[in-house]
Amino acid sequence: MSAAVTITLGKIMATKIGSVDPSKFADEVFDLYSIPAFDKGQPDIVEGAKIGSAKQIVKSGDVLLSKIVPHIRRSWIVGEDRGRRLIASGEWIVFRGDCIYPGYLRHVLVGDPFHIQFMSTVSGVGGSLLRARPTHVANIAINLPSLPEQRRIAAALDKAEELRAKRRSTLALLDEYNQSIFIEMFGDTVTNPKGWSETISLGEVADIVSGVTKNGKLNGKVTREIPYLAVVNVQDKSLNLSVVKSIEATEAEINRYRLQKGDLLLTEGGDPDKLGRGTLWNEELPECIHQNHIFRVRLTTDKIHPFFLNWLVGSQRGKKYFLRSAKQTTGIASINMTQLRGFPLLLPPVALQHEFARRIAAVEILKASHRASLAELDALFAALQYRAFRGEL
Repeated sequence: MSAAVTITLGKIMATKIGSVDPSKFADEVFDLYSIPAFDKGQPDIVEGAKIGSAKQIVKSGDVLLSKIVPHIRRSWIVGEDRGRRLIASGEWIVFRGDCIYPGYLRHVLVGDPFHIQFMSTVSGVGGSLLRARPTHVANIAINLPSLPEQRRIAAALDKAEELRAKRRSTLALLDEYNQSIFIEMFGDTVTNPKGWSETISLGEVADIVSGVTKNGKLNGKVTREIPYLAVVNVQDKSLNLSVVKSIEATEAEINRYRLQKGDLLLTEGGDPDKLGRGTLWNEELPECIHQNHIFRVRLTTDKIHPFFLNWLVGSQRGKKYFLRSAKQTTGIASINMTQLRGFPLLLPPVALQHEFARRIAAVEILKASHRASLAELDALFAALQYRAFRGEL
């Protein structure tokens, strides 16, 4: 193994690569490397007339690094020349150099060691307004082994990354299988081809409450600290308990908002496509309450299985109902208690609902195994990155 040298990214940052206004070449077809195209996995093939602003001219083998929304790790290698001019949007920082193997540099740019430094170059306020500053990125130093060594390291990391991708793909297929089970057993929940009863609303068979108000006035009342769930904890059919905050609450509030096994937790709003997002509480913590931006739905009948209800609310039936009912402002949609109580249920036989829960539980056991394997692969990949970029692999 030859010794690595240390260089700053400014040495390989392509700053004078030229630009083109595609609209002046209306009939020409370009390969456009944009942020949306990255998320789709391939460049857009688009006519100049349909491109509204000037773009950077790039070439095959260039390595791109997104400077917008920098917490999302986006790095892309410009693909082969397919007879069309290659262009990239201005959101990319472009790297080019005879001393770099593109596959190696891409791994560096999405790796943990680099990302920590990269985030320190960011300016702006929140979300999509955050941007990395290229002049600051240029000062970040990386280890650069010989080209043969870069290829060897990239190949090892590519193999590990491939294994992680396969595991993620398997998990996605299992999610699709779960969805197919739901459709097979209950049909299209919007058109209801199986003719299930639709005469009962959620409010008739469930106790629904909002949660504790953060920073509420306590006026000297006796309180104690207790964990509480925030919106970030409630995902689609899962809980994210990596960070659970605590709040001071009175015993009356704790008794009112204490979660019980089988409670359905639903967020009141967010992005329109996330309406109906919720999951079940299965006593993951000994004691817990929830904040006021989360609805707690506690069934008062045995005619509905909580697990089926979770899936029904998150189905197209729920999404269409909530989207139609929700208050929407600047891309944010929210529902209120009255709208939630009015949600029109489907009522298949309860035995069928229980059978659905059993079938999904069997798949979830498989998913848990694959998730554990993926976590091990993620840890291995992080260790490989750390060793590789320190010249120890």
